[in-house]
Amino acid sequence: MAAAVTPPPRAVRPPGRRRTGGPPRRLPYLLIAPAGLLMLGFIAYPVLSVFYYSLQDYNPTKPWRNGFAGLGNFTELFTEDPQFWGTLGFSLKWVAVEVTLQLLFGLALALIVNQTFVGRAVGRALVFSPWAVSGVLTSAIWVLLYNSQTGLTRYLADAGIGSYGTSWLSDTATVFPAAIVADLWRGVPFFAILILADLQSIPKDLYEAAEVDGAGRVRQFLHITLPHLRDAIVLSTLLRAVWEFNNVDLLYTLTGGGPAGETTTLPLYIARTSVDAHDFGYASALTTVAFVILLFCSTVYLRLSKFGGENR
Repeated sequence: MAAAVTPPPRAVRPPGRRRTGGPPRRLPYLLIAPAGLLMLGFIAYPVLSVFYYSLQDYNPTKPWRNGFAGLGNFTELFTEDPQFWGTLGFSLKWVAVEVTLQLLFGLALALIVNQTFVGRAVGRALVFSPWAVSGVLTSAIWVLLYNSQTGLTRYLADAGIGSYGTSWLSDTATVFPAAIVADLWRGVPFFAILILADLQSIPKDLYEAAEVDGAGRVRQFLHITLPHLRDAIVLSTLLRAVWEFNNVDLLYTLTGGGPAGETTTLPLYIARTSVDAHDFGYASALTTVAFVILLFCSTVYLRLSKFGGENR
């Protein structure tokens, strides 16, 4: 009877010895180093520059007053500048109204275009098309629509509604709703796109099981759809809130911050302080405060909403 042949023992790599033949561990860091350096150059440096100039009196048109100011800009901002508090209050009002309405209309549109119907592809394209239009072009479209001579007010006056020559953008009673409607046209598709993408990831078996158990459309929406859309809603509202807080192009083109400063947001006030008044030190202090406000609100919102946590 032949003896069983035992295989030779397998070589064991000594502990602590580096494996040869594979890519070095530093290779991934070397590959992302160019992108990291570009981010430092285009993001970190400007941010640090803003923090630096916020502690300076810097106005190119008045070089004899330039120099270290310490916390003087911030003291003036919080104690001597009523326009800061007015623009901050309007910015918060603008963000709250815009994000809430955009979320509600975006959710409704996403639920509609998620259904099966004839011409659904065309309907989706029409719903999403405003998001592809640039902010400047959007502003130009609505400036023409609100024109008192050739816009909507003239056709309404022809129909006996209102009077000729009425300008919604120059009236303090109508300028805010008019600006809200213009930005809704551009912002609603953003929510619709994100929510629709998440709607399509919900398993159909859940709705079938709910129908078997006798749950109606409302209960299915409250107990199946909304819980699955939580992270998409949290992310979209946070991103849109930051964008709306920093909104400059649409309001600047539509109203210029008027009439009588009724639609001046904090970023628009910063732009005027820096570009028009050339007071870059004070504008940097305003920017720093806006940055801290956004960072604080975003952190609190993510903590309260438990973004990324397990849906319960």
